[in-house]
Amino acid sequence: MSMDRRRFLAQGAALAFWTKSALAMQDSAKTIKAGIIGVGGRGMGHVGDILRVPGVELKAVCDIAASRVEMAQNRAEKAGKARPAAYTKGELDYKRMVAEQELDIVYVATPWEWHVKMAVEAMKHGKHAAIEVPAATTLEECWEMVETSEQTGRYCIQLENCNYDRVELMALNMVRKGLLGEVVHAECGYLHDLRGIKFSDRGEGLWRLNHALRRNADIYPTHGLGPVAQTLCINRGNLFDHLVSMASRTAGLHEYASKKFGPDSPQAKLDVKLGDVVSSLIRTRAGQTILVVHDTNLPRPYSRKYMLQGTKGILQKYPDPKIYVEGRGKNDEWQDLFPGYEAEFEHPLWKELQERAKGAGHGGMDYVMNWRLMECLKKGIEPDTDVYDAAALCAVTELSEKSIANRSASVDFPDFTRGKWRSRKPLGVVTA
Repeated sequence: MSMDRRRFLAQGAALAFWTKSALAMQDSAKTIKAGIIGVGGRGMGHVGDILRVPGVELKAVCDIAASRVEMAQNRAEKAGKARPAAYTKGELDYKRMVAEQELDIVYVATPWEWHVKMAVEAMKHGKHAAIEVPAATTLEECWEMVETSEQTGRYCIQLENCNYDRVELMALNMVRKGLLGEVVHAECGYLHDLRGIKFSDRGEGLWRLNHALRRNADIYPTHGLGPVAQTLCINRGNLFDHLVSMASRTAGLHEYASKKFGPDSPQAKLDVKLGDVVSSLIRTRAGQTILVVHDTNLPRPYSRKYMLQGTKGILQKYPDPKIYVEGRGKNDEWQDLFPGYEAEFEHPLWKELQERAKGAGHGGMDYVMNWRLMECLKKGIEPDTDVYDAAALCAVTELSEKSIANRSASVDFPDFTRGKWRSRKPLGVVTA
């Protein structure tokens, strides 16, 4: 579809989106009925959170593996809840689930190539969609999410749990209170040794390696970039404007496979397209720069490279949370973020939910994310992130791919909001 035609059709769709959304949020007292498509590792984590969040009922579970669905049913029963309906009749049985079940929201926690088609199916049947990361892998999928959400009036939310980690929430609070001054630069990314997972014969190993074989791009940009985008008010008074990307040579997966399986093994002879380190530099409409790094083929400790640089100070999370604020502490010396700053800047969500979040995935941030999403739906308020945020973050994959393929040429971001970013209000420091 041409861009002119897309924009023309979107004008009417956008009006319908906001009207339907307002109507959908009027009934704020009802119990939220949730369904989940895909109950592997991530999906089962959401099962546990949903069962713990008050006012939420897990109504249906879908997976091609009947044993995983039964596990989710047993977990619900053990928690004293009703057994959710089971959908296990093949890879398209999710269509039956979203068509016949009365659900408010459908979680999608499947391999990446299924994310958008499943979310679109859910929205077309009147359900909100919550998609695991990355929500989309191409610009066409990004637009399909946006247009379907606008046309149906259903939310399409990317489940970016890192937005709700303790340091990232505290940093949001600090920036909103002006501690770091005006933020002019940020660094972030996903730096995680996934060599073992990519060559595994189970779980994500069944599909994740394929993306590294097919694409030279930042194929997983959202964990680091999500919290930065939220802090810099992307799509809410600010916008990603353009990026340039560069990829290193590819060596890590070949060397790993040669040692593990032998130099003459099929694994060692795979043609890997993904550069070992992909670096993208984004400039925003407000003039900030953001360095985004993807590094999953090499040996290294885990990091999301989270750093904010402002006119009054700097904060970094890895390897240990540190901060430097001019006029606080010794000149030119880092201070530990903990203890010292939490009494003044702990985010209200984390402060109030950390006890309830104990034992939940990824240090508790998964529960905080799910609690907050369900609370928004119950109270009839807009969620912290929406389809425009999902699209902007996921657009990095194809845009970085195009830049790399064209000798790091500058590539423009689409404006998925079609100008609405100018009047949308930034996310504040919300409470529980």
